[in-house]
Amino acid sequence: MIIVTGGAGFIGSNLVAALEQNGERVVVSDWLGTDDKWRNVAKRNLEDCVRPEDLPQFLERYAKHIDMVFHLGAISATTETDGDAIIRNNFRLSKDLWHWCANQGVRLVYASSAATYGDGDAGFDDSDSAAHLAKLRPLNLYGWSKHWFDRWVVAQGENPKRPPQCAGLKFFNVYGPNEYHKGNMRSVVHQIFPVAQRGEAFSLFKSHRPDYADGGQLRDFVWVGDVVNVMLWLQDNEAVSGLFNVGSGKARSFADLGAATYRAVGKEPNLTYKDMPEHLRAKYQYFTEAKLGKLAASGYDIGKMTSLEDGVRLYVQHYLTQADPYL
Repeated sequence: MIIVTGGAGFIGSNLVAALEQNGERVVVSDWLGTDDKWRNVAKRNLEDCVRPEDLPQFLERYAKHIDMVFHLGAISATTETDGDAIIRNNFRLSKDLWHWCANQGVRLVYASSAATYGDGDAGFDDSDSAAHLAKLRPLNLYGWSKHWFDRWVVAQGENPKRPPQCAGLKFFNVYGPNEYHKGNMRSVVHQIFPVAQRGEAFSLFKSHRPDYADGGQLRDFVWVGDVVNVMLWLQDNEAVSGLFNVGSGKARSFADLGAATYRAVGKEPNLTYKDMPEHLRAKYQYFTEAKLGKLAASGYDIGKMTSLEDGVRLYVQHYLTQADPYL
């Protein structure tokens, strides 16, 4: 049996679908709330769905039946300001799961984030040395919480009781189906799509740095299917542990992303630009690009990563334009 925390969320529900397809018995731990988030798992044949506050009791009851934990659940909004909630949900829960996996001999793969790199001045090297991690300066509370847990995990290096596998994945800008419940945190592809479909203009943020043109801000946009493939590969390769970047490996501009979305619906790009809100400017990443050498050196074929144009086309034509856009 496999536990997926955050399994009704965006990345989690994509992983759950793949695990189910592979014949796994899957337990989702998540809050479904009162909106349409439940639709992310409505097509799945789940073993159970457990609220996060009930997970410790569930783990103890079924410990002998659990083979692996994919810990993807977190408060993921980069604009979150409730520090106490972040510590409780993103750090302390992660520590508790690490200890439980260590005590039970259960493998653990968890979600870190590219937000740990801050403005990128310290680079995008996914080294898990304590000295390197100490140089990183996340720009927001969410990024700090993920970075804090990465550093805590690395500090357990001398602990004789560890999970038999522990891999932390620094996800970059993921896009794809089942993100529809995320509100303002949805990918830009999903935000552009209905506007592009109508043939109207979509406004991206202007650049507030002279070295980047409007729309020229660069991010590593990664298709959710590639993210899932990395996690399935880790499931098949239990000897692989450590921190790993998960992205496309190629930075592309928001203008490129916008143009790809318009073209996926058969329209010519129609992009305009608006001022970025003041409160975001000091916390905005102008460049991210996943270095994938460490993942490749561990045996993963990074040549399989999906290009921006192919990923956007898949998302738009196989999901967003369909009557039922859910995976």
